[in-house]
Amino acid sequence: MIGIVMAGGKGTRMNLDDEKLLLKYKKPIILHVIDSLNNSNIFSKILAITSSNSPKTKKLLQKNNIEIFDTPGIGYVEDLNLVLKAIDDQVLVTSGDLPLLDEEIIKKIVNQYDSQKTWTSILVTKKFLSSLGLESDCPVNFSDQVCHYTGISLVNSKRITSLETIDENYIIFDDKRLAFNLNSKQDYDLLSTT
Repeated sequence: MIGIVMAGGKGTRMNLDDEKLLLKYKKPIILHVIDSLNNSNIFSKILAITSSNSPKTKKLLQKNNIEIFDTPGIGYVEDLNLVLKAIDDQVLVTSGDLPLLDEEIIKKIVNQYDSQKTWTSILVTKKFLSSLGLESDCPVNFSDQVCHYTGISLVNSKRITSLETIDENYIIFDDKRLAFNLNSKQDYDLLSTT
């Protein structure tokens, strides 16, 4: 299985002077996410997906000898599609802005992998997200409740012919290590209280 970390976004919702993934939570958040994948000892390879939108993040990753896959930076879906077309393997995709991610929750997620399913997105419930003081603008209805994407998916790229025709499956993991996705300055401020 290959670990993919999406690290090429602009982070515009944060309204920061610097790149979002360079924010520190003990160390730059992007390095924390990559270390979590490495420490799980699950992945044959870890790729950080970069673009011209995040040059400082790319430089930090290169300085730390992390393999990168550079994309045009058109958008999350477009960049991910480009990467998945180049990979013929099972994949865990994660966004690079999950500061509480750790190897234990990565292992729990990977244990849910089903190679017969092309795409499985990991969700948290709106109720759980709200209990942490967090919000998200990507709701999905699943299992008779409103849920939100965590930015983590399990993908069998061997089964993908087009991202437009994928049957998406869902698993709910109400865990703050997955819920804390930094999308706003408020999210980052809340992080210091955890």
